[in-house]
Amino acid sequence: MNGAADTTLVRAGTFAVLGPDGGVGGRRGTSPDGLFHRDARHLSRWTLTVDGAAPDVLVPSGGEASALCVLTPPGTRDEPAAYTVFREQAVDCGVLTECLRLVNNRPVPVTAVLSLTADADFADQFELRSDKRRYEKDGARHSAAVHPDGVTFTYERGDWLSRTAVCASPAPAAVRPVGERDTAHRLDWHLELPAHGAAELLLSVTAYAHGAPAPALVGSPAEAVAEQAADTSAFTGAPLPMPPGAPGGLAAACARGLSDLAALRVPATGPDGERLRVPAAGIPWFLTLFGRDSLFTSLFALPYRPELAEGTLLALAATQGTVHDAGRGEQPGRIVHEIRHGELAHFRQVPYGRYYGSVDATPLFLVLLDSYTEATGDRTLVARLEREARAAVSWMFRDGGLDDSGYLVYTPDPQGLVNQNWKDSEGAICFLDGTQAEGPIAVAEAQGYAYDALVRTARTARSVWDDPAYADRLEKAAAELRERFLRDFWMTGPDFPALALDGRGRQVDSLASDAGHLLWSGILDGRHAERVGRRLLEPDFFSGWAVRTLASGQPAYHPLSYHRGTSWPHDNAVVLLGLARCGLDDEARTVALGLLEASAHHGHRLPEVMAGYSRAQHPRPVPYPHSCSPQAWAAATPLAVLTALRGMTD
Repeated sequence: MNGAADTTLVRAGTFAVLGPDGGVGGRRGTSPDGLFHRDARHLSRWTLTVDGAAPDVLVPSGGEASALCVLTPPGTRDEPAAYTVFREQAVDCGVLTECLRLVNNRPVPVTAVLSLTADADFADQFELRSDKRRYEKDGARHSAAVHPDGVTFTYERGDWLSRTAVCASPAPAAVRPVGERDTAHRLDWHLELPAHGAAELLLSVTAYAHGAPAPALVGSPAEAVAEQAADTSAFTGAPLPMPPGAPGGLAAACARGLSDLAALRVPATGPDGERLRVPAAGIPWFLTLFGRDSLFTSLFALPYRPELAEGTLLALAATQGTVHDAGRGEQPGRIVHEIRHGELAHFRQVPYGRYYGSVDATPLFLVLLDSYTEATGDRTLVARLEREARAAVSWMFRDGGLDDSGYLVYTPDPQGLVNQNWKDSEGAICFLDGTQAEGPIAVAEAQGYAYDALVRTARTARSVWDDPAYADRLEKAAAELRERFLRDFWMTGPDFPALALDGRGRQVDSLASDAGHLLWSGILDGRHAERVGRRLLEPDFFSGWAVRTLASGQPAYHPLSYHRGTSWPHDNAVVLLGLARCGLDDEARTVALGLLEASAHHGHRLPEVMAGYSRAQHPRPVPYPHSCSPQAWAAATPLAVLTALRGMTD
């Protein structure tokens, strides 16, 4: 079954990527396979043979709550397979469970010979990426121990200990090592199938990650599927009400998005140790709490699922910076960029265990906090998080740069992220000729977020915290920021905002989608906002599907560049909300329809990012080859579309 796609299963911070036959080969690079939990691969080999050979795939693996495939031993037209294997797999927190149901196709008893080769390499996700980095692991030791119903793989390095247990019922007839160079073991069964009868083999793979509670045992894929179905149903609820004249595909895209968001929720902890579930960023590289991603996801979903915002705010408050730690970018009051639980983060071989390299997560935290209060009418949370909110404001003025430079700025981190806005790839913040700006860098959209955060927090200080003097100070700072932003960022030639100011105060003159975020935050006056909104719908920006990150025709533009020519649904969601806020209804509807039509080409699931090719070049959206799927803020984008369209009809 050449060309069949992998199947991805995800639940509660665990995901599995399985081949067409349900197997795992231990791939690395852009599309690794295996069972992943807490940033590590806990199953790197899972290869089934039947009657001594790789099975034929009658139906390749597929599904969402569980992966289903149909396999047979090799056969011919004259001698068809003696039996058929119906394979079902599902995941839960830290567990992959599998059922192999063997059905005898003959009127006489048959003995099925099954072998399953398993191994766990415990590779950190940063090791698996195709960035050619290598990490020293002195003293690391892999081992395997056979037990009556399977085998357990163990990885040790210093104080780090992880295990993966493979258990089977019925127990295998034999478990033996495959070779001398790794820990792979082969489990063998001889299953007796009565005439036209059946037998079942249940398997479980349990990941015991370092520092994590032991996963709850799951009896079968059916049990895991039932639990997931109940949980998903409770989250997604009834279909969302559509506005009059809603475009086709909106309801399906919203339903698909809510289902994906349900699966992408991961465990987190609040300020008082309370257990939370928050939206992770995406599969395969980012199944963890991300400040910016989780905040935007929660903002888009806020009118429909406010519990996501509440959990995100509490989780980010619990991890807010308290000290200065240059190695991971921590500063008092700063909101975390990402949390990692893997081995390399534990030994600080990567800075991302708790990494704060984000210029925009802190103001977005404040924006979401006030937005939550506004949307729900609940003042309890904003009162509870007053200390954290004030610390976030203090960071914006102090370490964030508002006091010194008048803008939120970041200095490129050579050991972490060179760019620390949402376009965080190297080279993304570039001049018209493609030259990367050098820091400290003030990106345009972050100034808009800061402005909005100051305005909103001033309102909170006045109405909830009973501190009018603090409110006056923030309102004054917001007004001054708005005035100097237009003076320093607006480019008179192209009549458009600069992407950024570099460390010398020069305008970074690329024409970029970041300008659309300025409409959403309100930092531009109506006249300038209207110019930006209309400009973004010109053909060099708008591909027919979405607004490009960089307008085509510029020297730096590339339709397959991560941040210099592709189109991102979440970026467009912010643009769309900004267009609607400014009363540019025709432009907003154009973007909304483009996104929904792109969604329809992807089974109503928007990808993280699409190539920048126009509809005139190809009648379908061209995929970006390394796009995450599912991905949280893309999943929440249809909800932002719904909000914008509802606002235009109210």
